[in-house]
Amino acid sequence: RIAGIRGIQGVVRKTVNDELRATIWEPQHMDKIVPSLLFNMQKIEDIDSRIGPPSSPTGGEKEENPALLAENCFRELLGRATYGNMNNAVRPVFAHLDHHRLWDPNEFAVSCFKIIMYSIQAQYSHHVIQEILGHLDVRKRDSPRVRAGIIQVLLEAVAIAAKGSIGPTVLEVFNTLLKHLRISVDFELGDRRSSAGSATFSTSSKESDERIVQNAIIQTIGFFGSNLPDYQRSEIMMFIMGKVPVLGTSQSLDTSHLGDLGTRRIQIMLLRSLLMVTSGYKATTISNALPAPFLDPLLSPSLMEDSELRQLVLEILHNLIDRHDNRAKLRGIRIIPDVSDLKIKRDKISRQDVSFMKKHGQQLYRHIYLGCKEEDNVQKNFELLFTSLALTTIELANEEVVIDLIRLAIALQDIAIINEDNLPMFNRCGVMALVAAYLNFLSQMIAVPAFCQHVSKVIETRSVEASYFLPETIFKDKCDLPKSLEKHEKDLFFLTNKIAESLGGSGYSVERLSVPYVPQVTDEDRLSRRKSIVDTVSLQVDILPGNNTEDKIDNTEEITFEALKKAIDNNGLEEQEKEKRRLVIEKFQKAPFEEIAAQCETKANLLHDRLAQILELTIRPPPSPSGTMTITAGHAHYHSVPVYEMKFPDLCVY
Repeated sequence: RIAGIRGIQGVVRKTVNDELRATIWEPQHMDKIVPSLLFNMQKIEDIDSRIGPPSSPTGGEKEENPALLAENCFRELLGRATYGNMNNAVRPVFAHLDHHRLWDPNEFAVSCFKIIMYSIQAQYSHHVIQEILGHLDVRKRDSPRVRAGIIQVLLEAVAIAAKGSIGPTVLEVFNTLLKHLRISVDFELGDRRSSAGSATFSTSSKESDERIVQNAIIQTIGFFGSNLPDYQRSEIMMFIMGKVPVLGTSQSLDTSHLGDLGTRRIQIMLLRSLLMVTSGYKATTISNALPAPFLDPLLSPSLMEDSELRQLVLEILHNLIDRHDNRAKLRGIRIIPDVSDLKIKRDKISRQDVSFMKKHGQQLYRHIYLGCKEEDNVQKNFELLFTSLALTTIELANEEVVIDLIRLAIALQDIAIINEDNLPMFNRCGVMALVAAYLNFLSQMIAVPAFCQHVSKVIETRSVEASYFLPETIFKDKCDLPKSLEKHEKDLFFLTNKIAESLGGSGYSVERLSVPYVPQVTDEDRLSRRKSIVDTVSLQVDILPGNNTEDKIDNTEEITFEALKKAIDNNGLEEQEKEKRRLVIEKFQKAPFEEIAAQCETKANLLHDRLAQILELTIRPPPSPSGTMTITAGHAHYHSVPVYEMKFPDLCVY
């Protein structure tokens, strides 16, 4: 065997400067040379030792051992391969591994492809990866363990190629893996359906084997994604998110035949893959980490009635928001005695982050709010919601955002007290504990003494009179729950007026604290299966100081409770509004940019002309002060204009 290997080695070396170079790479020659080398590489040393000592004891160890000699010859062969003949040298490897059933177990297969990846020229790495993906497609009907073995080989190859460049195969790798993830889930559910009513050992074993395939795919996706440069990683995040099945939308990954259970499995697998890809991702600005086309579909699963899906979404958000590695310090929901001991790392909020919160802050608040109202929440959900609030405070909170977060916390407290959604008592107490833990953290982060004092006083009162409102008690295995929350004293609750009073003295603009937080109703609510506040119309009026209500127009229609009730009950009008909203969104998604820009410019010109006409109106003396309106533009002050003479009342309101 040693003589044969040396002969092959001589032929390979001769191809460098010889006319044989053009023919030795043809498939009929490679199909003989490569399997011969692989066969000798398989032989373990103890088999060789039975033959006796080598005939030439002066030779080195690598020349005495057929396996090592064959490996060196194989490396030399691959190192001489060029762009045109690379595939001819790799394909016989797959045939050998198939013929000798070396994918399960796959130690030798992994070893072979490590040798291949390190021996070939770096720019040809994507050829090998394409060949592995192609072979995975060929063997897609094989046993789960064979497919898992091929995927693990792909993982090793990708791990080596990701350090350099893998060219155009980035999306192909992910697309193929996601396709095989769907196939694996399909096989698993098919086996379960075929064995319904007869739980056999073989079926359960096959299901667990499919889980091995799925875990191998997720591990490969995560490892590959986490080793890509940031610009490619953001594209992969968008690519995976586009494959997640969401109710009411269409995806390129067909799951229609899998049913609800199969769709849920796919959702969980893809979100787990996305969680691994986002791990360690550090964007310079939050808008780069969470662009609108990615944020909207990411938050949609957080409205679904599945606690595991909501947990994965929150963990992905944590990966993207936490740019200073503070999450480990916030693990677990608790009352932190001294936040300064955590040594939180933070930077000054950038203008880009402030702009992001103005655009998307309400969207984040809304999903936290609705996430707290789910009946199937467990301790982990509350822990992740607390971490979400804390990370938002650290990374994205200026004074305006702090006020919004306090409004959100008070609204969460009202969820537990009023209980319009008939939540179980554990959930109500869990929300109360979440609010206590978060306000304790927030008060210490902004370091307003009066605010800290109010929060500390409420927590101390709870520890004595209602410890089930604190996370250390409610999340114990055995906790005595109250029968109702209606009879509790105000000392146990965080009060808006006390908070406003404490923050007002420190320069915060606290006017908005008097406006209760109400989540926005958006079109994405149709994607969820929940029936809650999203099915009603929320009316929110900001009443701020400086608006003198006595100067309002007195000849408008009187707004009464009956009028509001009639407006809310008017289903036809509500449907028209929904349709109008849908058409506007569809237009901005599908219409050409030039058309949208031209229309906006036309409207802007029209608005300018109408305002000019208003200011040029012939003005008569006002009949009475109560029926007039003062128009001010810049430093110029115009006369009072009788309201009933205005030709454009809608512009006056604007």
